[in-house]
Amino acid sequence: MPLRPVTRRSVSDEVFDQLLDGVVDGDLVAGEPLPSERRLAEVLGISRPAVREALQRIAQTGLVEVRHGGATTVRDFRRAAGLDLLPRLLVRGGRLDAAIGRSVIEARAEVGPGIAALAATRGGPGLAAGLDEVIDRMTATADAIAWQELALDYWDLLVDGADSLVFRLMYNSLRTAYEPALPALAAVLADEVGQVEPYRLLAAAIRAGDAQTARAAASRVLTPTAEALLTAFAALETSEAEQ
Repeated sequence: MPLRPVTRRSVSDEVFDQLLDGVVDGDLVAGEPLPSERRLAEVLGISRPAVREALQRIAQTGLVEVRHGGATTVRDFRRAAGLDLLPRLLVRGGRLDAAIGRSVIEARAEVGPGIAALAATRGGPGLAAGLDEVIDRMTATADAIAWQELALDYWDLLVDGADSLVFRLMYNSLRTAYEPALPALAAVLADEVGQVEPYRLLAAAIRAGDAQTARAAASRVLTPTAEALLTAFAALETSEAEQ
């Protein structure tokens, strides 16, 4: 892994980013030890406490295993990391990772109907009223970014209604990963603006407590976004492969 002298941002942030890139890109191979704190400090031109802080942070992500008195070993991030890594994987070096983006959309399409079904069972009229308010705001906007942000707010309410901590944590990670990419995706998603009927059908199913209809309506809400983004990500992956 080619290490670079640290010249910008916080020192520990820069070291963290270099180590993260090395693990994800495969320059730092799973099972192999990292250089010692002293060696990293020498190569990077920084203090050992700064290196130690970065190593502690990277260990919290599950990317390395720090053993007291022993080597710090690289782990397979695909098996060891959690969803909190998604935001850092989706946009790296100022560029959108098409493969990660595809994974986010696929997960959203699979998980969303289940969240909607639980919300219909547990949410009731109060939740539906909140959804109606978001729909009214969606109707009033013609901006693609604002529309998608409101769509995220809509799903945020559904997750609350589902009353599932695991779904809440999953959604938090997916939203954190997805939201920063919205400006880049606005053109792809522009055709969705104003298409509120699927959202109204889902809100009606929530109000009625109809889990089966809510599940089907959620698929109708999610499908246009999923199809548009998956097509865009496939084109991006093809373009990257040809470069």
